[in-house]
Amino acid sequence: MKNIMKMFHTGTIKKTITIKAPKEKVWVKLSNIVGLPSWASDVKKTTYLSKKRRGIGTIRSITFEGGNIVEEHVIGWKNGEYFTYIATEGLPLRAYVATISIKSKNKKSSHITWQSYLNSNKMSTKQFRGVLSDMGLFYQTSLKNLKKNLER
Repeated sequence: MKNIMKMFHTGTIKKTITIKAPKEKVWVKLSNIVGLPSWASDVKKTTYLSKKRRGIGTIRSITFEGGNIVEEHVIGWKNGEYFTYIATEGLPLRAYVATISIKSKNKKSSHITWQSYLNSNKMSTKQFRGVLSDMGLFYQTSLKNLKKNLER
């Protein structure tokens, strides 16, 4: 059996979508950071771990269908434009920071970008490519769900 070298890996993910809904309507949905089960793929439940409900310092726990639980802390917030969060537990990563941002395309349409930086625990290159692929698919599927949800 071949000895597979395990090391730390760094990567980025960026997915975008245009939604036929005004920016304000989309922001209401996105900024409810415990509302993920209504649009994020495979999310069973999301709860607050902080007294704070919006803005920097808000903490949430996300339980996925497979049982994995991820803790995230909001570290950046500009009302109506973006929020940035870090995962502190539950991922096979040493670092994960993501931003979801929104821009008006016109009065009836919004452009959403979900992008992240991640640095893995020690793993093979193949394992890391799998993590990147899975997260990219999660972002893409979730954004499509958000679009479907808001364009009703």
